[in-house]
Amino acid sequence: MHDLPGSHDHNDHQFDVEEEHPLWKLDTITLTSVGIDIGTATSQIIFSRLVLRRLGRELSSRFVVTERKTLYLSPVHFTPYVAGRERIDDQALARLVDAAYREAGINAEQVDTGAIILTGEAIRRDNARAIADLFAAERGNFVCASAGHNFEAQLAAHGSGAVALSAERECRVLNVDIGGGTTKLAVAECGRVLSTAAFHIGGRLLATDGNGVIRVLEPGGQTLARQVGIEWRLGERVVPEEIERLADHMAKAVLALVQQENPAPEFARLWLTPPLGSVKTYDAIVFSGGVGEYVYGKESKTFGDLGAPLGKSLQRQISNGALAWPLAPARECIRATVMGAAQHTIQVSGNTIYRSNDELLPRKNLQALRPPVDLSENIHPPALAAAITSHFQAFDLKEGEAEVALVFRWGGPPAALRIAAFCRGLMEGLPRTLKSGRPIYLVFDHDLAGLVGNILKNDFDLNNDILAIDGVTLHDFDFIDLGKVLEPSGTVPVTIKSLVFQF
Repeated sequence: MHDLPGSHDHNDHQFDVEEEHPLWKLDTITLTSVGIDIGTATSQIIFSRLVLRRLGRELSSRFVVTERKTLYLSPVHFTPYVAGRERIDDQALARLVDAAYREAGINAEQVDTGAIILTGEAIRRDNARAIADLFAAERGNFVCASAGHNFEAQLAAHGSGAVALSAERECRVLNVDIGGGTTKLAVAECGRVLSTAAFHIGGRLLATDGNGVIRVLEPGGQTLARQVGIEWRLGERVVPEEIERLADHMAKAVLALVQQENPAPEFARLWLTPPLGSVKTYDAIVFSGGVGEYVYGKESKTFGDLGAPLGKSLQRQISNGALAWPLAPARECIRATVMGAAQHTIQVSGNTIYRSNDELLPRKNLQALRPPVDLSENIHPPALAAAITSHFQAFDLKEGEAEVALVFRWGGPPAALRIAAFCRGLMEGLPRTLKSGRPIYLVFDHDLAGLVGNILKNDFDLNNDILAIDGVTLHDFDFIDLGKVLEPSGTVPVTIKSLVFQF
């Protein structure tokens, strides 16, 4: 399956012979990636082998993922909880993850990159952040801790194949990922995710034991039940007719929020993020998440929760014409997020990086700031300085105190006068940083880092340490982890985390 032109997912690819060639080593990077998805209902782990190759066109030194191989895929486990489900059972979860490492034959030192994703209702547990940070620190040097509805929506769209479908058909696809606690939406067009959103509907907002007694009842489940006149409490017994009535109501809510510009107020109150702002016109719809397994008829077993009734109700309503656009198949459903986590959180810099001090790497949790400045024409230092200053203020950050990575999109030729003007404006925009002696982190999308770093140090006599990397595309609201330099390519792995821990 191709995600974008030139990228592949061929699990039977043989790498060993060409990997020994010296030129192959310079232009190719092989990484071991882990994705750990801790969701409301289920948790799972995947290990992947990623091959990144240097782009040959446009004289670029940028690396892109061209091959992926799944090394190990864990069973799908129920997420363990303690203390009335207000806390995730970190010890039980650690045992599940460590067992996956053992079964995969991989240790923490062998993990180059990856992501721990806490999703849905799991991120509101009071120990969620601590668990993610612990796992990131102890189970891989560059494994990052990430969560947030928008970030999960992006990962699910990649893992489900919706992004790949939009690229292959050059069309507009909506991915609807229904998990245990939340539903995430992602609009993909021509291989890019354009917008994301989430609302409070999931398959495990309620769960019962074998006798129909309620053992799990999330606040969102209570709210939805009340909308259809049902008042449930833990320990009560439910009847199948009530479950069916609630499942039909939830299915109607999903279809309304996906399609309608002005849904009913009771449905509109379910949004966890701002609704999708783009026009609701699509060429295809893809469902993923655990409930997606039932929408496509891939799963028939029930687990005492709302997943099967909700999925079957959606399947029935869609068959009766309740969806305005064609339903397309999903590459992955319940595994969509973990697949996306393993494969779509990593970029690698170009090899024209500049670092004045080896101790600048590795570095974790740098916030990316992308000042709104046009560098394609003449560069005016005062205008650049003003853009940097105003962008710090826009994000409520204090220049000189906040450790950030300043991101720039370069346009036009890398002429000496233009680079000198850029450096002058940069320094004028960072007066407190220069005074405090804090390091300066710069990220460019084009091959420019080495030139800028050298000119700042040698021509402008800058005393601050500088780390400049290029060949990486970042945006506001991204957070990044920078790994150690990879030899012999001379590149840096950059793990990208968007909207970290958005509650």
